Amino acid sequence: MSLAFPKYASNDGVIDAAKAALGDRLIHARDEVGEIALHVRAEALVDAMIILRDSLGYQQLMEIAGVDWPDRDPRFEVVYCLLSLTKNHRLRVHVATDDVTPVPSVTSIWPVAGWLEREVYDMYGVLFSGNGDLRRILTDYGFKGHPQRKDFPLTGFVELRYSEEHKRVVYEPVKLAQDFRSFDFMSPWEGAEYILPGDEKAQPEAPGAPTPLKADEVKK
Repeated sequence: MSLAFPKYASNDGVIDAAKAALGDRLIHARDEVGEIALHVRAEALVDAMIILRDSLGYQQLMEIAGVDWPDRDPRFEVVYCLLSLTKNHRLRVHVATDDVTPVPSVTSIWPVAGWLEREVYDMYGVLFSGNGDLRRILTDYGFKGHPQRKDFPLTGFVELRYSEEHKRVVYEPVKLAQDFRSFDFMSPWEGAEYILPGDEKAQPEAPGAPTPLKADEVKK
């Protein structure tokens, strides 16, 4: 069923309007896969966000995400997803930073950014200046490292379990119970060419018992 209105408004003219409104705060803009991305200078982030909200009509901050580019300098990007209710349009604002240079907080513009910035800090270690409650929000107290960084091991550094002895949750170094296994995807209907663990206990075929024929041995 076709709609009488577009799912999202067109990107036509959005980049030109952003360039005119943001001036030298904007590093560059791009239109890819139907989405507008504005890369702005970190020190001008708050001013740029106010302009986007008040002058260009992007009223809502929907999400703040982090991106880790280990081979880039600076390594991280903070991505702000904005929504214009009046224009039915979305765009992204990108800011580049590293793990020691804080990004200005936008909590003075959108209070919801407080929790979103904490998520980026927790997962990537990106700092935000002006956030009055910048602490971990997804990982546990005392957690070491930032799980969404590309160099963070998939197994983590520690594991936790409930200890009956101590009657509390305890942290221990990660212990892998087994090495990575090699899986054989041979069809079970064709039969494996080796003895599976446990099969050596099977009793030999009783005398006179019929031997099942393979598919290619069945007489048509």
